[in-house]
Amino acid sequence: MTGEHILVVDDEQSMAEFLSILLTKEGYRVVTSNSGQEALDKAREIRMDCVITDIKMPGIDGIAVLEGIKKIDPSIPVIIMTAFASRQSAIDAVNKGAFLYLEKNANNDEIKASVKNALRMRRVQSENQFLKRQLKRSHEERPIIGKSEEMMAVFKMVDKVAETDSTILIYGESGTGKELIAREIHYRSKRAGGPFVSINCGALPKDLLESNLFGHTKGSFTGAIRDQDGMLKVAEGGSFFLDEVGETSPATQVKLLRALQEREIIPVGGTKPIKIDVRLIAATNADLEHQVAEGHFRADLYYRLNVIPIRLPSLRERRDDIPLLVDHFLTKCCGDRLKTCAREAMELLAKYDWPGNVRELENVIERAVILDEGGVIGPDDLPIKIRTGGLRRGSLVIDSPTLTLEELEREYILKVLNHTGWHKKRASEILGINASTLYRKLQSYGAEDKGEEEREAA
Repeated sequence: MTGEHILVVDDEQSMAEFLSILLTKEGYRVVTSNSGQEALDKAREIRMDCVITDIKMPGIDGIAVLEGIKKIDPSIPVIIMTAFASRQSAIDAVNKGAFLYLEKNANNDEIKASVKNALRMRRVQSENQFLKRQLKRSHEERPIIGKSEEMMAVFKMVDKVAETDSTILIYGESGTGKELIAREIHYRSKRAGGPFVSINCGALPKDLLESNLFGHTKGSFTGAIRDQDGMLKVAEGGSFFLDEVGETSPATQVKLLRALQEREIIPVGGTKPIKIDVRLIAATNADLEHQVAEGHFRADLYYRLNVIPIRLPSLRERRDDIPLLVDHFLTKCCGDRLKTCAREAMELLAKYDWPGNVRELENVIERAVILDEGGVIGPDDLPIKIRTGGLRRGSLVIDSPTLTLEELEREYILKVLNHTGWHKKRASEILGINASTLYRKLQSYGAEDKGEEEREAA
């Protein structure tokens, strides 16, 4: 690529002219200066892409020029040249941010190669800055809505921990926005230029989770036709979000502990450890401390994860945010054809307990926008469970005092499934549990195939 501006600084006119002729022939636009002060003035007037400066000059020397250029634009590469090379002066120049240290007796090819490499580095940095802006822009399109006291406490904690590299453990029911908070931490951190990679431990079979996390080698299992990097390696230099960490198997927990302690992983079927540089942000909707006490989760891993805990409140704990969220989802769903929510409907939304939290509220608003034929969302546009304050099937009410806790849970799960037409993924979102937990409960009830039977009967 040619056409970049090169600033040549040397108190020897002959040397400045030589470099100008050499670099102009390469297609660069060269600006020369015979003093450090003049060079800095020109750098403020013209956007420079690279600076080549002599180190020994009267008045402002090359080191001062280097420092001045870095104040104007830290991304401009500066090449220091001198006829009096010394190891200490080279060290000083590099420590202050010089791209390269060259002796004046360097041949033409060395000079041209040095400039080419410096410009290549600048282009890469410019591209990275552009990508960071794009990432930030796309991130800002998904704001975290909330002005309640509970959410302000969460935001305050995010402000405190984002710039650190400490491991974060986010607690919260399903649908409270744990991944949004994890992304917020990432994009405010020094790792914002790196990738944000996430995986849900409850959404994958346990035998596949380990391979997805740590990678595998060719032939390590049936179907492993090539070496494959794990998601922890893919997240190199960035942040890794491990959702529903309580669903991991004991074997996976051991490997996660090693990844946190040693900052290295061993792929499935591999023998050599691979170093990783990632920040781990984990999340759970379970009581991990209780799982540790029950022997279902490793205590050492729990303490490694629980360095900085952040608890997200459920939607019923921050009802003041419901009108804000409703307005946000209406704007998101309607686009230019904006609808409003009637006072009676808003009161019903504010009273409902939202077992599926913010995710459930978004689903309800989307449904209401589709069903409403006017411009105002009314009570009739809301699901019956919200209009009646709960779910009913036949004459059996969910809070019947004659049911045991286990029976109550079973009835509630089956009611939600009936309400969703036995759409299990949707039901798990409303229930606030992950899909694998729902499947296990249905198996224990002997009802895993009930939905298919009911659809066939219909």
